[in-house]
Amino acid sequence: MNTKSILPFLLLNVLALSLLDSGRSLAEQSEAVLSLDPNMDYQAVKENPVTYDVDFSIVVTAPYKTKRLQVWLPIPQSDFAQEITDRKLTTFPMSVTPTIGAEKVYGNQFAYFEFQSPQGAQVIRRQFRVRAWELHWNLDPKRLVAVNEWPSSFAPYRSSDSMAVVVDQRFRDILGEIVPQRSNPFQDFSRVMSWVQQNVEYDHQVASLKASSEHILAHRRGHCSDYHSFCASLGREIGVPTRVVYGINPFPKNSPSHCKLEAYLAPYGWVSFDVSETQKLIAGIDAADGLSSAMKKSLVDRATQRLSSGFRDNTWFMQTKGTGYELEPKASQKVNVVRTAYIEADGVPLADPDPAAKGETEFSWMTVHDYRPDCIVPYPFADWNSLGRSAD
Repeated sequence: MNTKSILPFLLLNVLALSLLDSGRSLAEQSEAVLSLDPNMDYQAVKENPVTYDVDFSIVVTAPYKTKRLQVWLPIPQSDFAQEITDRKLTTFPMSVTPTIGAEKVYGNQFAYFEFQSPQGAQVIRRQFRVRAWELHWNLDPKRLVAVNEWPSSFAPYRSSDSMAVVVDQRFRDILGEIVPQRSNPFQDFSRVMSWVQQNVEYDHQVASLKASSEHILAHRRGHCSDYHSFCASLGREIGVPTRVVYGINPFPKNSPSHCKLEAYLAPYGWVSFDVSETQKLIAGIDAADGLSSAMKKSLVDRATQRLSSGFRDNTWFMQTKGTGYELEPKASQKVNVVRTAYIEADGVPLADPDPAAKGETEFSWMTVHDYRPDCIVPYPFADWNSLGRSAD
């Protein structure tokens, strides 16, 4: 791990229950303990920055005679992994000036638009520039610690939110099947991700679009947010703070949104995992013609290692984090997640579109998006050459 990417270690409000190698000295254990803060920057090695000019529109056709159309559009924020500049928001044909607010649990920002008696489709256009980095945590199991007592600020990431990341007896039962004998939180969490890859099928047609951990329990299939919400639920039961984070893949695709899983692993802080895309990558490797069995095994091993080491690609930027929160200003209900926008007509939510679902043709709203990167950017969950970094 690049030591420059780690904050100074402060022995505050945290006790190490056990280190993964119990023979380490007290001094070594003390050095590995990091001040716990759910709002701290990512502690990772960042490289390979890419700058995208983003032109992203929402086209909404409200039901006939709608009196009030409300749109909450997430506003991506700058942090350690991404820089947002040159923001511009416009509407057409009605001219509406948005208000910008932040919800109170996770700090997600939204541009709020209110259209009075809209006639026909309304277009909200968002233009900005994002510089995104590739992140590598290079997790070293010997440095991980188990935390005795988490600060109260971690409460949203440790308990059931009753909407998306559910923690109840059903999840305790299946965790007992996946991890019949507990070892340490990270190893148990890794076993959960491995189980999901082997037992859950990616399916846009049987998906919740709401980051539903219960959906995976019922169907054993879904899309990225279902995968990651399920992992988040079991992670919380293990004792690892977790969250679902939603963002955009800035390249041509039918459904531009994509979510990732993050777990707080001391002393590294929040670490990114992409279980669903790694599963797709491994499936592609297994099905590829012209690869020997030895090469397939090598590539699968590298993909698995990259997942477990913590990795975030530069072909994605974050828009929102967390699940089950009130929008600002308040909507008619809490939201599980916001993928690309949240929209209500006269207080009734309009269903999220999923143009990647085969056979679905009718939507009340749709995204229109264009991205211009400053260089050629291979997608690391489809380009096997990207796995070379894990070869050592």
